[in-house]
Amino acid sequence: MYQNKITLTPQEILEKDFKIDTRGYRLKEVDQFLDTIISDYEQFFAIIDSLEKEKAELLREIMTLKQDLRNAKMNAEIVKNTDTTEISNLDILRRLSQLEKDVYGRREDD
Repeated sequence: MYQNKITLTPQEILEKDFKIDTRGYRLKEVDQFLDTIISDYEQFFAIIDSLEKEKAELLREIMTLKQDLRNAKMNAEIVKNTDTTEISNLDILRRLSQLEKDVYGRREDD
């Protein structure tokens, strides 16, 4: 994603050749500096990749939690609209058991 906005790759920096002038820079210093830049670029790419993977995992978790919330709201609405005389302790225990399976069962899969 961000790599499309970055102009240079570590390999391009490594392969860059500069023309030597009589009053130019010391090649050893330039090479050392470029090596540092290459190392930084590699770290940046690794960090970006790691953050992209973390973002994808968090988005998946958000979607799961949103679905769980929708299910819980739907169950609450069903209970709210149901006549209280029809609800027994057994019905409540069944619904609670199903909700626990939905919530905790998915976490075991992750």
